Amino acid sequence: MVPRDGKELARLHLRLRACTRCVAAGYLDTAAPVVAGDITDRVMIVGQAPGVVELTTRTPFSGRAGAELRRWLARAGIAEDQLPYRTSITKCFPGKAATGAGDRRPSAPEVALCAPWLEAELGLVRPRIILLVGTLAIDRLWGPGALADVVGLSKRSPALGGALLIPLPHPSGASRWLNDPRHKDRLERALRLLRRAWRALPPVDCAGRVHPRR
Repeated sequence: MVPRDGKELARLHLRLRACTRCVAAGYLDTAAPVVAGDITDRVMIVGQAPGVVELTTRTPFSGRAGAELRRWLARAGIAEDQLPYRTSITKCFPGKAATGAGDRRPSAPEVALCAPWLEAELGLVRPRIILLVGTLAIDRLWGPGALADVVGLSKRSPALGGALLIPLPHPSGASRWLNDPRHKDRLERALRLLRRAWRALPPVDCAGRVHPRR
């Protein structure tokens, strides 16, 4: 297997953080792309888009929704100092929804403008597990489907090198999906899937080369 190139990933992050495509196209007033992670990360979290807190922190999942997501990860056995690669379908805060409840869902043209960044990240990091957080990420990488039909399931993606896809609901407080006890059960099933897959991952060295367990 070709070793993963950490320097190339660092160059990609520099170009990504300097991106102003959506501003130039008139979709956003301000560009503040965020991404975080290393070439050795075997798990990648793909969300919808950064929130308003990330305008200041410039770190993905650093607001209240991110804190809830980290609690979910901890329940699956992933500690704070083991946080996976974190990215999103679109890389900048899209603004608040017109209804005032939560953030605006990025439009299809915005998703298309950002798509090459995610494709490049996936190609360089080559994650073994991809957590799809929220319906936009699920639609993009799993395929269309209601949350209740996919959360609690997993599948391999041949298009992504056999990576295991695990859908999760969005942890935002604006979402009422988890108010239903049946949906909480689905989340628990998803976290159990993640726990098993996380424990089964072989170790990697500093270049991202996999070393089978002895």
